[in-house]
Amino acid sequence: MKPEGQVRIPSGCAIAAVISREGRPISGGLMAEAMKPMHDRSNGLGGGFAGYGIYPEYKDFYALHLFFDQRATRKNCEVFLKERFEIIKSEIIPTRKIPAITGEPVIWRYFVAPLRSVLTSMQLDEKEFVARTVMYINACVDGAYVFSSGKNMGTFKAVGFPEDVAEFYRLEEYEGYSWTAHGRYPTNTPGWWGGAHPFTLLDYSVVHNGEISSYDANRRFIEMFGYKCTLQTDTEVITYIMDYLVRVQGLTLEEAASVIAAPFWSTIQRKTDLADREKHLYLRTLFSSLLITGPFSIVLGFTGGLMALNDRLKLRSMVVGEKEDRVYIASEEAAIRAVEPEAEHIWAPAGGEPVVIRVKDGAY
Repeated sequence: MKPEGQVRIPSGCAIAAVISREGRPISGGLMAEAMKPMHDRSNGLGGGFAGYGIYPEYKDFYALHLFFDQRATRKNCEVFLKERFEIIKSEIIPTRKIPAITGEPVIWRYFVAPLRSVLTSMQLDEKEFVARTVMYINACVDGAYVFSSGKNMGTFKAVGFPEDVAEFYRLEEYEGYSWTAHGRYPTNTPGWWGGAHPFTLLDYSVVHNGEISSYDANRRFIEMFGYKCTLQTDTEVITYIMDYLVRVQGLTLEEAASVIAAPFWSTIQRKTDLADREKHLYLRTLFSSLLITGPFSIVLGFTGGLMALNDRLKLRSMVVGEKEDRVYIASEEAAIRAVEPEAEHIWAPAGGEPVVIRVKDGAY
């Protein structure tokens, strides 16, 4: 038996992220290296990565990544897609066979553009159209799941440890200006391919360490607006909440963070800036059902940036570090040091205070 102080007690899942403020390419293999020191935070039931800027040749098209339970499902789903999109390219996502990853579904990607005639008839903008398509497939097409749907970005996830998932998807062959990563330790939800992180919708992706005790209230509210939680993991709802608040309601990322990790009422009342106090009162009152309770640390990826956020009480660890134009985020400083030993300005964000990093204009 190890003496006190020498026993490793991981606090839930592992998350990591990196971004280049200058929009410079970063290999997906770097994220795999960052996850290795946090191996014990996972239990092999889910790992995944999201990369931004990885499809420059198809940057104007939505990249749909799908899991299918069998080839016949893919063919049927493709008929549905052709009724709604121009398919620019269709291909199996390249993987390599490794002993650690088994039971893989059919994994496919499509680069698509919504048909203008369909958009006109439905009177929708293309983002809303794509979002509704994703919801329909995931809820209504048996054996098919869209697990990535943004432009010039893609998610790669599976049942396995993160470093094995990276090897399986040949992640070292991709380069992007921003990456997020996750190693899963599920406690009350199943470990399956669709339930691994990141969870995505359009260009938003979320990796999460923690547990959402407010899940039912959050889910009931968000499903009133057409979102459907079908992937059997509580984190899925965070992605839809962020899409609803930022894309649909037009809030800034900072305002959206103030909804999901809202300041306590007493904290709001103590604010001396009247306009700031009124804004927080308004957000907390209007979107009260979207307050996320329970311990969490999340990283939100989006086109051109990242946002890191802890719950109000900071019940899950998260650190941020910098080196030249790169910013690193991880559950542990060891993950940052593994890929950038000379990282500087290491700090732990305060509870409920978002850290937003953006790539400079025109760099991606």
